[in-house]
Amino acid sequence: MIVEALLAVTLVSAFAVFLAPDKIAGKLAFVLSLLPAAGSIWMYSDFNGSGNALLGGKLAFEETFKWVTFGPYALNWHVGLDGISMPLLVLTAVLTPLAILAAWTPIQSRQSQFFGLMLFMEMSLLGVFSALDFFIWFIFWEMVLVPMYFLIGIWGGPRRKYAAIKFFVYTNVASLLMFIGFIALVFGLGDSITSLDMPVIAQALNDGQLGSLGGIGAGTLKALAFFAMFIGFGVKVPIVPFHTWLPDAHVEAPTPVSIMLAGVMLKMGTYALLRFNFTMLPGVAKDYAFIIALVAVVSVIYGALLALAQSDLKRIVAYSSVSSMGYVILGLVAFNMYGVGGATFQMVAHGLISGLMFMAVGVIYNTTHTRMVSDMSGLADKMPITVAVFVAGAFGYMGLPLMAGFAAEFFIFVGAFHSTVLAGTVAGTNGLALFTGAAMFGIVIVAGYLLFAMQRTLFGPFRLETDYEVGRASFHDVAPLVVLILLVILLGVQPNIFYHMIQDAVGEMALLAGGGA
Repeated sequence: MIVEALLAVTLVSAFAVFLAPDKIAGKLAFVLSLLPAAGSIWMYSDFNGSGNALLGGKLAFEETFKWVTFGPYALNWHVGLDGISMPLLVLTAVLTPLAILAAWTPIQSRQSQFFGLMLFMEMSLLGVFSALDFFIWFIFWEMVLVPMYFLIGIWGGPRRKYAAIKFFVYTNVASLLMFIGFIALVFGLGDSITSLDMPVIAQALNDGQLGSLGGIGAGTLKALAFFAMFIGFGVKVPIVPFHTWLPDAHVEAPTPVSIMLAGVMLKMGTYALLRFNFTMLPGVAKDYAFIIALVAVVSVIYGALLALAQSDLKRIVAYSSVSSMGYVILGLVAFNMYGVGGATFQMVAHGLISGLMFMAVGVIYNTTHTRMVSDMSGLADKMPITVAVFVAGAFGYMGLPLMAGFAAEFFIFVGAFHSTVLAGTVAGTNGLALFTGAAMFGIVIVAGYLLFAMQRTLFGPFRLETDYEVGRASFHDVAPLVVLILLVILLGVQPNIFYHMIQDAVGEMALLAGGGA
């Protein structure tokens, strides 16, 4: 019952903070958020799962019991963790207290409501990464949207209402598409399943039990459902061209919300793509691997070029997330151990690095009251620790060796170059290797815009086009930055902390579509 305890503690903490006086809400939220963080680390140390949750693997901390019957389907409470979900659960639980700590300075109104919603969002995210019955999973999936909408809409910038509504419309339409695609598969399976249990449905689909639905044959039904879910989850990733909600949401959201949005929430999309599209329908993923790889490369290059054109530090980091998540899609479509394992590792690595970058931008903004590159120069002399961590995080984004981003991208590139999914598709060559070669130019562009931004804002003679005095940031602003950079380096030096359990979980799935060794 440890997963239930984790969810219950986080939910009760959210209500407790929501009812607490504003003056103690931040500190109370931070202390209470340490409980799920400690719990998740203990769960990691005691993890004894093996294999993939949807492909008959042994789950850790699994609990299942009957809940209600809905028509011919039993809706069960089913939770558990495998090597894919465990790292993401730890990422969520560890990143949340750091985001809460980073909120102490910028959030000065209605603190109890803000921190209560942050903990409620954490509970929902933990549910997404641990639920294995579709009905339960979908409830948690939708619950994440509610606190995010209010956190942007109430505590955001001048255009917060526009950004919040745009975020809500995009993600809700995406959820509807995903829901239609998945339910079409459930109805197509007919009497062969009696529950919405995700492992049962995955097994039935991979056993070829899908029939026709409404005159649509099984093959066409699979393809239609695949693309409905791909677009639905792709909006959350986000992939180009469904990415336009992300920069607005990031720019208007307060810093702690951006940390959770980029650090964890975007991973919901890639996690769901891995669980639903690539595990339940591997044959369709292989059939359309060319299109998926093309989408991944376009997201990498286009996102990087958009970042290069920005003058707002937060927009630069936001668009760079679009580019980084494109590498995750590229790793998934490789369909081998290194590719899919690297994609999953990149979810964790990007969660830490993007959280670090947004946090550093937030500290700079709290001190200077501007995020515009043209307004600042020479900040390194005024706030050396913050700048040092910002530079280290930027190097992590560039994929510097001994950092988590390098390990993730290395695994992805090795997997993509050795993949046989697109063997002989482009002039008789390995098409995915060509796509990967093109995507690697994204690293050059990333290095270009980050070095340009750092050179303009951090170094040279001090200059600030505002009336604010610049001093060193407070301890509670800098401490989360230091913790995150240490974690980024730790995963870069010792990637096997998570990678061994990830490989174990993706191995069987990677072989389903024959992507090579």
